[in-house]
Amino acid sequence: MAHQHTIERLRTLRLTGMAEALTHQLAQPEIGQLSFEERLALLVDEELLYRDNRRLARLLKAAKLRQSACVEEIDYRHPRGIDRSYLTSLTHGHWIERKQNLCITGPTGTGKTWLACALGNQACRQGHSVRYFRVPRLFEQLRIAHGDGSYARLMNQLANTDLLILDDWGIQKLTAPQRNDLMEVIEDRNGLSSTLIASQLPVESWHEYIGEATLADAILDRLLHNAHRLPLKGDSMRKKQRKLDPS
Repeated sequence: MAHQHTIERLRTLRLTGMAEALTHQLAQPEIGQLSFEERLALLVDEELLYRDNRRLARLLKAAKLRQSACVEEIDYRHPRGIDRSYLTSLTHGHWIERKQNLCITGPTGTGKTWLACALGNQACRQGHSVRYFRVPRLFEQLRIAHGDGSYARLMNQLANTDLLILDDWGIQKLTAPQRNDLMEVIEDRNGLSSTLIASQLPVESWHEYIGEATLADAILDRLLHNAHRLPLKGDSMRKKQRKLDPS
């Protein structure tokens, strides 16, 4: 009865991990062989693990990554021109800590979105806040935000995200309002947080994609200064998958 009272008190204090760990300990007769300090240390460890898992779940939910991908499953066998040591260094996340950007480019099907999501997943595991957007969808949300009064709130969310992933960059020409919005997003984040761009267009074509010379110069100067680049090449991995699929 006293044990149950303690467990309830732990839950009241929002020490859910410790409460669950104590319940588990009480079901193990051999736990009595441990000292009080050892049992307490186990309870504290379980509470920390519980909180870490809860935080990771929140970060992944907020990130809204398009694909379920993780860096441990990166395929280095497919010939995409990936330097394994370079990509491994990116998974360590130092570029995010240094507020640097990353540009992943390459033909359709070479795994740009998957790699972007894998790095986003890794960033969440390292405790960073992440948001994933397809660029056309982001511009649509910004357009709506201008009309319903939520623009400032959305821009604040974008500015305060540690890693912003912009996928399908260069799919369609930008309008004047979209260029202005993009400039504001990039300017708010410049030097303060990291942006990952995934695009079929090579970096050399981005100026033409943005369209207006003055804004293009300003946006690209902020995006590409000290940015990491990961150019992919080769055939579509989807074609390879279809060949392996007997159906």
